[in-house]
Amino acid sequence: MAALIEVEDLHFRYHDGTPALQGITLKIDQGEKVAILGPNGAGKSTLLLHLNGIYHAQQGVVRVAGEKITRANENWVRGKVGLVFQDPDDQVFSPTVWDDVAFGPLNQGLDRTTVEARVMEALRAVGMWDLRARAPHHLSYGQKKRVAIAGILAMNPEIIILDEPTAFLDPAGQRALFEILEKLHARGKTIIIATHDVDLAAEWATSVIFLKEGKLLAQGDTSLLVEDSLVREADLRHPIVSQVFRQVPALVIRPLPKTVAEGAHLIAQLVGEKERRRGFYIIS
Repeated sequence: MAALIEVEDLHFRYHDGTPALQGITLKIDQGEKVAILGPNGAGKSTLLLHLNGIYHAQQGVVRVAGEKITRANENWVRGKVGLVFQDPDDQVFSPTVWDDVAFGPLNQGLDRTTVEARVMEALRAVGMWDLRARAPHHLSYGQKKRVAIAGILAMNPEIIILDEPTAFLDPAGQRALFEILEKLHARGKTIIIATHDVDLAAEWATSVIFLKEGKLLAQGDTSLLVEDSLVREADLRHPIVSQVFRQVPALVIRPLPKTVAEGAHLIAQLVGEKERRRGFYIIS
Protein backbone atom coordinates (compact mmCIF):
# COMPACT_ATOMS: atom_id res chain seq x y z
CA MET A 1 0.00 0.00 0.00
CA ALA A 2 1.29 3.45 -0.91
CA ALA A 3 2.35 5.81 1.85
CA LEU A 4 -0.06 8.59 2.83
CA ILE A 5 2.63 11.22 2.16
CA GLU A 6 5.49 10.72 -0.30
CA VAL A 7 8.28 13.21 -0.92
CA GLU A 8 10.75 12.49 -3.71
CA ASP A 9 13.95 14.50 -4.31
CA LEU A 10 12.38 17.74 -3.08
CA HIS A 11 14.41 20.90 -3.65
CA PHE A 12 13.46 24.46 -2.76
CA ARG A 13 15.31 27.79 -2.74
CA TYR A 14 14.21 31.07 -1.22
CA HIS A 15 13.90 34.18 -3.41
CA ASP A 16 17.48 35.22 -2.61
CA GLY A 17 18.78 31.86 -3.85
CA THR A 18 19.43 30.36 -0.43
CA PRO A 19 18.81 26.60 -0.52
CA ALA A 20 16.11 25.61 1.97
CA LEU A 21 15.52 21.97 1.02
CA GLN A 22 18.04 19.80 -0.79
CA GLY A 23 16.95 16.45 -2.17
CA ILE A 24 14.47 15.44 0.54
CA THR A 25 13.00 11.96 0.05
CA LEU A 26 10.73 10.42 2.69
CA LYS A 27 7.45 8.61 3.30
CA ILE A 28 4.86 8.92 6.05
CA ASP A 29 2.25 6.21 6.59
CA GLN A 30 -1.33 6.60 7.71
CA GLY A 31 -1.82 6.78 11.47
CA GLU A 32 1.73 7.78 12.34
CA LYS A 33 2.74 10.37 14.92
CA VAL A 34 5.79 11.96 13.34
CA ALA A 35 8.25 14.43 14.86
CA ILE A 36 10.41 16.34 12.39
CA LEU A 37 13.54 17.34 14.30
CA GLY A 38 16.36 19.72 13.60
CA PRO A 39 18.01 22.93 14.75
CA ASN A 40 16.84 26.38 13.68
CA GLY A 41 17.29 26.76 9.93
CA ALA A 42 17.09 23.02 9.27
CA GLY A 43 14.16 23.43 6.86
CA LYS A 44 11.43 22.01 9.09
CA SER A 45 8.86 24.74 8.52
CA THR A 46 9.64 24.92 4.80
CA LEU A 47 9.02 21.19 4.47
CA LEU A 48 5.69 21.49 6.28
CA LEU A 49 4.57 24.24 3.92
CA HIS A 50 5.17 21.87 1.00
CA LEU A 51 3.09 19.12 2.58
CA ASN A 52 -0.14 21.12 2.38
CA GLY A 53 0.48 23.00 -0.84
CA ILE A 54 1.37 26.47 0.44
CA TYR A 55 4.79 26.03 -1.18
CA HIS A 56 5.24 24.07 -4.39
CA ALA A 57 8.25 21.97 -5.27
CA GLN A 58 10.76 23.71 -7.52
CA GLN A 59 12.25 20.29 -8.19
CA GLY A 60 10.95 16.91 -7.12
CA VAL A 61 7.48 15.66 -6.19
CA VAL A 62 5.22 15.73 -3.14
CA ARG A 63 2.23 13.35 -3.09
CA VAL A 64 -0.66 13.13 -0.66
CA ALA A 65 -2.84 10.02 -0.79
CA GLY A 66 -1.19 9.16 -4.09
CA GLU A 67 -1.96 12.53 -5.71
CA LYS A 68 0.85 14.84 -6.80
CA ILE A 69 0.45 18.30 -5.26
CA THR A 70 0.00 20.95 -7.96
CA ARG A 71 -1.45 24.44 -8.11
CA ALA A 72 -4.54 22.95 -9.71
CA ASN A 73 -5.38 20.74 -6.73
CA GLU A 74 -3.98 22.78 -3.83
CA ASN A 75 -7.47 23.44 -2.40
CA TRP A 76 -8.12 19.70 -2.30
CA VAL A 77 -4.76 19.19 -0.62
CA ARG A 78 -5.50 21.78 2.07
CA GLY A 79 -8.74 19.96 2.81
CA LYS A 80 -6.73 16.78 3.20
CA VAL A 81 -3.78 18.26 5.12
CA GLY A 82 -4.41 20.85 7.82
CA LEU A 83 -1.54 23.07 8.98
CA VAL A 84 -1.42 24.83 12.36
CA PHE A 85 1.16 27.62 12.29
CA GLN A 86 3.60 28.20 15.13
CA ASP A 87 2.03 31.57 16.00
CA PRO A 88 -1.78 31.39 16.26
CA ASP A 89 -1.99 35.14 15.59
CA ASP A 90 -1.03 34.29 11.99
CA GLN A 91 -4.12 32.08 11.74
CA VAL A 92 -6.80 33.38 14.12
CA PHE A 93 -8.26 36.63 12.80
CA SER A 94 -12.09 36.62 12.77
CA PRO A 95 -14.34 38.70 15.07
CA THR A 96 -15.30 35.71 17.25
CA VAL A 97 -14.01 32.23 17.99
CA TRP A 98 -17.05 30.75 16.23
CA ASP A 99 -16.49 32.82 13.10
CA ASP A 100 -12.85 31.87 12.98
CA VAL A 101 -13.48 28.14 13.20
CA ALA A 102 -16.29 28.41 10.64
CA PHE A 103 -14.10 30.23 8.11
CA GLY A 104 -12.45 27.10 6.66
CA PRO A 105 -15.52 24.90 6.15
CA LEU A 106 -17.48 27.86 4.73
CA ASN A 107 -14.73 28.34 2.16
CA GLN A 108 -14.98 24.65 1.34
CA GLY A 109 -18.50 25.42 0.11
CA LEU A 110 -20.26 23.37 2.77
CA ASP A 111 -23.87 24.11 3.67
CA ARG A 112 -24.68 26.03 6.84
CA THR A 113 -26.01 22.99 8.73
CA THR A 114 -22.84 21.01 8.07
CA VAL A 115 -20.65 23.97 8.99
CA GLU A 116 -22.45 24.47 12.30
CA ALA A 117 -22.10 20.79 13.16
CA ARG A 118 -18.40 20.79 12.33
CA VAL A 119 -17.69 23.97 14.28
CA MET A 120 -19.52 22.63 17.32
CA GLU A 121 -17.62 19.34 17.19
CA ALA A 122 -14.26 21.05 16.68
CA LEU A 123 -14.71 23.54 19.52
CA ARG A 124 -15.83 20.81 21.89
CA ALA A 125 -12.84 18.68 20.89
CA VAL A 126 -10.40 21.41 21.96
CA GLY A 127 -12.34 22.57 25.01
CA MET A 128 -13.29 25.99 23.59
CA TRP A 129 -17.05 25.61 23.17
CA ASP A 130 -17.87 27.85 26.13
CA LEU A 131 -15.77 30.65 24.60
CA ARG A 132 -17.26 30.44 21.11
CA ALA A 133 -18.62 34.01 21.25
CA ARG A 134 -15.43 35.57 22.55
CA ALA A 135 -13.17 37.79 20.45
CA PRO A 136 -9.84 36.04 19.80
CA HIS A 137 -7.83 39.03 21.01
CA HIS A 138 -9.29 38.45 24.47
CA LEU A 139 -7.93 34.90 24.61
CA SER A 140 -4.69 33.66 26.11
CA TYR A 141 -1.95 32.39 23.82
CA GLY A 142 -2.81 28.78 24.65
CA GLN A 143 -6.49 29.38 23.97
CA LYS A 144 -5.66 30.93 20.60
CA LYS A 145 -3.60 27.84 19.80
CA ARG A 146 -6.65 25.69 20.55
CA VAL A 147 -8.82 27.85 18.30
CA ALA A 148 -6.28 27.47 15.49
CA ILE A 149 -6.43 23.69 15.91
CA ALA A 150 -10.24 23.80 15.95
CA GLY A 151 -10.21 25.77 12.71
CA ILE A 152 -8.25 22.97 11.10
CA LEU A 153 -10.40 20.23 12.63
CA ALA A 154 -13.56 21.83 11.27
CA MET A 155 -12.22 21.19 7.77
CA ASN A 156 -11.95 17.49 8.67
CA PRO A 157 -8.45 16.82 7.30
CA GLU A 158 -6.96 13.35 7.34
CA ILE A 159 -3.54 14.74 8.25
CA ILE A 160 -2.84 17.42 10.87
CA ILE A 161 0.50 19.26 10.86
CA LEU A 162 1.70 21.54 13.65
CA ASP A 163 4.75 23.80 13.47
CA GLU A 164 6.50 24.05 16.86
CA PRO A 165 3.24 23.32 18.71
CA THR A 166 4.62 23.89 22.22
CA ALA A 167 6.26 27.25 21.49
CA PHE A 168 5.42 29.82 24.19
CA LEU A 169 3.08 27.42 26.02
CA ASP A 170 3.48 26.85 29.75
CA PRO A 171 3.60 23.24 31.05
CA ALA A 172 -0.17 23.14 31.63
CA GLY A 173 -0.77 24.42 28.10
CA GLN A 174 1.58 21.81 26.67
CA ARG A 175 -0.19 19.00 28.53
CA ALA A 176 -3.58 20.22 27.34
CA LEU A 177 -2.35 20.45 23.76
CA PHE A 178 -1.02 16.91 23.68
CA GLU A 179 -4.14 15.53 25.30
CA ILE A 180 -5.98 17.00 22.32
CA LEU A 181 -3.49 15.48 19.87
CA GLU A 182 -3.79 12.05 21.49
CA LYS A 183 -7.57 12.17 21.14
CA LEU A 184 -7.24 13.16 17.49
CA HIS A 185 -4.78 10.35 16.86
CA ALA A 186 -7.18 7.91 18.50
CA ARG A 187 -9.77 9.05 15.94
CA GLY A 188 -7.46 7.97 13.13
CA LYS A 189 -5.71 11.24 12.29
CA THR A 190 -2.11 11.22 11.09
CA ILE A 191 -0.23 13.89 13.04
CA ILE A 192 3.07 15.54 12.12
CA ILE A 193 4.90 18.10 14.23
CA ALA A 194 8.06 20.11 13.65
CA THR A 195 10.14 20.63 16.78
CA HIS A 196 13.65 20.82 18.18
CA ASP A 197 12.45 19.32 21.49
CA VAL A 198 13.89 15.80 21.62
CA ASP A 199 12.17 15.00 24.93
CA LEU A 200 8.79 15.77 23.39
CA ALA A 201 9.65 13.60 20.39
CA ALA A 202 10.75 10.73 22.61
CA GLU A 203 7.59 10.78 24.71
CA TRP A 204 5.08 11.36 21.92
CA ALA A 205 6.22 10.28 18.46
CA THR A 206 6.06 6.88 16.80
CA SER A 207 8.65 7.92 14.21
CA VAL A 208 11.15 10.73 13.74
CA ILE A 209 12.73 12.60 10.84
CA PHE A 210 16.06 14.40 11.25
CA LEU A 211 16.82 17.46 9.12
CA LYS A 212 19.84 19.73 9.00
CA GLU A 213 20.63 22.54 6.56
CA GLY A 214 17.77 21.43 4.33
CA LYS A 215 18.97 17.83 4.05
CA LEU A 216 17.46 14.62 5.37
CA LEU A 217 19.83 12.96 7.82
CA ALA A 218 17.65 10.04 8.88
CA GLN A 219 14.11 8.73 9.22
CA GLY A 220 12.99 5.88 11.47
CA ASP A 221 11.62 4.97 14.87
CA THR A 222 12.50 6.80 18.08
CA SER A 223 15.56 4.63 18.71
CA LEU A 224 17.32 7.15 16.45
CA LEU A 225 17.10 9.66 19.31
CA VAL A 226 19.88 7.84 21.19
CA GLU A 227 22.22 7.23 18.25
CA ASP A 228 25.30 9.23 19.26
CA SER A 229 26.67 10.08 15.82
CA LEU A 230 23.27 11.08 14.43
CA VAL A 231 22.39 13.27 17.41
CA ARG A 232 25.74 15.06 17.14
CA GLU A 233 25.42 15.54 13.38
CA ALA A 234 21.93 16.99 13.82
CA ASP A 235 23.17 19.49 16.45
CA LEU A 236 20.64 18.12 18.91
CA ARG A 237 21.01 16.26 22.22
CA HIS A 238 19.92 13.00 23.76
CA PRO A 239 16.64 12.92 25.67
CA ILE A 240 17.12 13.95 29.31
CA VAL A 241 16.24 10.45 30.53
CA SER A 242 18.96 8.98 28.32
CA GLN A 243 21.49 11.53 29.56
CA VAL A 244 20.88 10.54 33.18
CA PHE A 245 21.74 6.90 32.51
CA ARG A 246 24.76 7.87 30.40
CA GLN A 247 26.17 9.75 33.39
CA VAL A 248 26.51 6.56 35.47
CA PRO A 249 29.59 4.71 34.15
CA ALA A 250 28.84 1.61 36.24
CA LEU A 251 25.68 0.96 34.25
CA VAL A 252 25.90 -0.98 31.02
CA ILE A 253 22.52 -0.48 29.38
CA ARG A 254 21.60 -1.04 25.77
CA PRO A 255 19.43 0.35 24.44
CA LEU A 256 19.34 3.50 26.51
CA PRO A 257 15.90 4.52 27.80
CA LYS A 258 14.36 7.50 26.03
CA THR A 259 11.19 8.16 28.00
CA VAL A 260 10.22 8.55 31.64
CA ALA A 261 8.34 5.24 31.50
CA GLU A 262 11.36 3.40 30.08
CA GLY A 263 13.64 4.98 32.68
CA ALA A 264 11.31 4.04 35.54
CA HIS A 265 11.16 0.46 34.29
CA LEU A 266 14.95 0.20 34.24
CA ILE A 267 15.28 1.69 37.71
CA ALA A 268 12.83 -0.92 38.98
CA GLN A 269 15.02 -3.59 37.40
CA LEU A 270 18.12 -2.14 39.01
CA VAL A 271 16.55 -2.02 42.45
CA GLY A 272 15.64 -5.69 42.16
CA GLU A 273 18.94 -6.78 40.64
CA LYS A 274 20.73 -9.31 42.84
CA GLU A 275 23.76 -10.10 40.77
CA ARG A 276 26.65 -7.66 40.34
CA ARG A 277 29.50 -8.41 37.95
CA ARG A 278 32.74 -6.54 38.47
CA GLY A 279 30.92 -3.51 39.72
CA PHE A 280 28.63 -3.34 36.69
CA TYR A 281 24.90 -3.88 36.44
CA ILE A 282 24.03 -5.82 33.33
CA ILE A 283 20.59 -5.03 31.91
CA SER A 284 19.29 -6.92 28.91
